[in-house]
Amino acid sequence: MIRFASRLAAASLALTLAAAPALAQQPAPGAQAPAAAQPSAGQLALAREVAIGSGMTRSFDAMAEPLLGQLQQMNVTRPEIQQDLLSVVETLRPEIELQKQQMVNTAARIFAERFTESELRDISAFYKSPTGAKFVEQQPLVLDDIVRELATWTQNVSEYIMIRARAEMAKKGHQLQ
Repeated sequence: MIRFASRLAAASLALTLAAAPALAQQPAPGAQAPAAAQPSAGQLALAREVAIGSGMTRSFDAMAEPLLGQLQQMNVTRPEIQQDLLSVVETLRPEIELQKQQMVNTAARIFAERFTESELRDISAFYKSPTGAKFVEQQPLVLDDIVRELATWTQNVSEYIMIRARAEMAKKGHQLQ
């Protein structure tokens, strides 16, 4: 479960980092966003390739499988329902796969709204290249390392801020605890 939480945090961090430049380009609150053209079928197909090729859609599996696993764990407290529960889980798997595909389509639509067909073609080509494949393979490990380092960095910056704030407040005649 800790590994899943780490991956979930890493995925969240990755999405946050990926979204940061886009968020910076968002209109000010209350301002009208320009109307976006509907993505073409080709654009959506390329965007789907990018979503899958980037490894992003693996996080959908990483989120769905533990939920099914939790359902299966119910048999620990009620062993008499074990077989029926396993059957229900297997019945739900195709339904969950359909819902996962809906999320893949949503991710593709979002990519298609943000990138031109030419840009999506370039991005897709990158993920199909040896370097892109290595990037996708190594990304979860890199994100795990970043999340671990981010926790240490956050603690250090927090301590630094308090030390500096106490020093500055002391210059002004105030004592902070």
